[in-house]
Amino acid sequence: MKKPLEVLRLYAEHDYTLNGVLASRAARDPARVFMRCGDRQWSWGEFALKAEAAAKVLAARGIGQGDRVGVMARNCDGHVVMLFALARLGAIMVPVNPEFGVEEAKYVLHHAEVSAVAATTDTLEVARKAAAGLKTPAWFVSLDAAATDAPLLDALIQAAPAAALPATVDAGATCLIVYTSGTTGFPKGAMHSQRSFVTGGEAFVQRMYLQDDDRVMVVLPMFHINAMFYSVAGTLAAGASMIIVPKFSASTFWQTAVETGATEVNIIEAIGSILRARPRSEFRPEHRISKVYGVRASMDATFKDEFRIPHRIGGYGMTEIPGVTCNPFDVENEGPQKLGSMGPIGRHPDPARPWAQCRVVDDKGCDLPDGEPGELWVKTPIIMQGYFRDPEQTKNAFHDGWFKTGDLVKRDSDGYFYFISRIRDIIRRRGENIAAAELDRVVGEHPAVAEAGTIAVPSEMGEDEIFVVCALKPGATVNAQEIADWCRARLAPQKVPRFVAFVDELPHTPTHKIAKAQLREDKALRSRAVDLAPPSRH
Repeated sequence: MKKPLEVLRLYAEHDYTLNGVLASRAARDPARVFMRCGDRQWSWGEFALKAEAAAKVLAARGIGQGDRVGVMARNCDGHVVMLFALARLGAIMVPVNPEFGVEEAKYVLHHAEVSAVAATTDTLEVARKAAAGLKTPAWFVSLDAAATDAPLLDALIQAAPAAALPATVDAGATCLIVYTSGTTGFPKGAMHSQRSFVTGGEAFVQRMYLQDDDRVMVVLPMFHINAMFYSVAGTLAAGASMIIVPKFSASTFWQTAVETGATEVNIIEAIGSILRARPRSEFRPEHRISKVYGVRASMDATFKDEFRIPHRIGGYGMTEIPGVTCNPFDVENEGPQKLGSMGPIGRHPDPARPWAQCRVVDDKGCDLPDGEPGELWVKTPIIMQGYFRDPEQTKNAFHDGWFKTGDLVKRDSDGYFYFISRIRDIIRRRGENIAAAELDRVVGEHPAVAEAGTIAVPSEMGEDEIFVVCALKPGATVNAQEIADWCRARLAPQKVPRFVAFVDELPHTPTHKIAKAQLREDKALRSRAVDLAPPSRH
């Protein structure tokens, strides 16, 4: 296994633009496979030519430096083509969740003021309705089939437009605006530069010891920072191959892994939980996946012993600051892994490169000692340029150059960080702060529970009461008292929930996190809950 810096040094130096990195990787061996999507496949050399041709198509349509183009589609090769083609022009890709309805998509497309939208057959109608009324009407291009007023991108490329391309593009040019999931208020568009994207990929080579012959299976959606900054950028930096899966499917996950020869995959907690709960008849022991990023402590044993994956890495990042901390890759001299931690501060393959700094601070911004919980503040080379068209939110997100994460963490004496909760997800009960995330985890470990979401509700005595909402596994049964007893056996008395409700399915944000804002706003949910400790009526 090559060391991460050895992998990067397989290729010629570059200028930290996407086009520059692509050219350096393609030059080494243009015939090597870069990307597979269904029955379509491109070598590095073929993809470089396609991205260049697509850039000419966009330029011929008037797209240039700083222009925004929406991409509303399930994962497909067109996402990657558009990313590189737009970057070649100094333009910006705005990925949009393909599950969005008209109003959700309208907010993103109008806020970003897109000049064009690339869509697929299943999203085109919603995208058209959402883009209606833009100050400058957007033009449409189809990524998978020709449609009225939406010519097929491949057909436009074959027409070989003669539009000129800029001689150079600066690595500081914005290439992505990724809108946050917007659990409260309106989504914010985090802007990232080409340099940030490429550097994020190099850091992922270090994080996962990604090799030039790895095959990265992309199952997370490409409107998600994880898929873009880890899977796509990591593949680019390592000169590896990527396998694009349109949408995560638990029932076919292992079959797809076997058929494609995938060796690495990135997941989130929800996917790990789903795979753990699936029938083992779907598991294919002959798979070649040896590395998984995103495995939580609660499911580590399953991925190690049952799924037979030797390298399981967990870490921490946000849309604004991808890849800040991670547990060390388990090879000699990389340091110990600590299950349940976010790991220590990550690093670049080149030890000479300056990297992230992290502070744990109190509500006055003063540094706290090891073991004391506080807000995580971060400085890192992989950081957003700001929120698009939102200077006030951008200003509020920083303090003297430090990004304020809004996450409550603690750090141990070895420099490992531990996530406690989102600060706004803290429950104040009986004079103590309780992390709702801890209740989510503990209740979620009950054998009958598929997923749990914990929120605060007002108490008659002031402060908060704990309300747990559970979705059960198919065919499972459990009552509210049994949930409380489960918590009582594992948690301090003040952390035992007072209210428990059951639902068929919990609501989720576009990035698959539990949409607690929706739970808080659902007044009918409280009326259906079982009250396990009714107040005194004296």
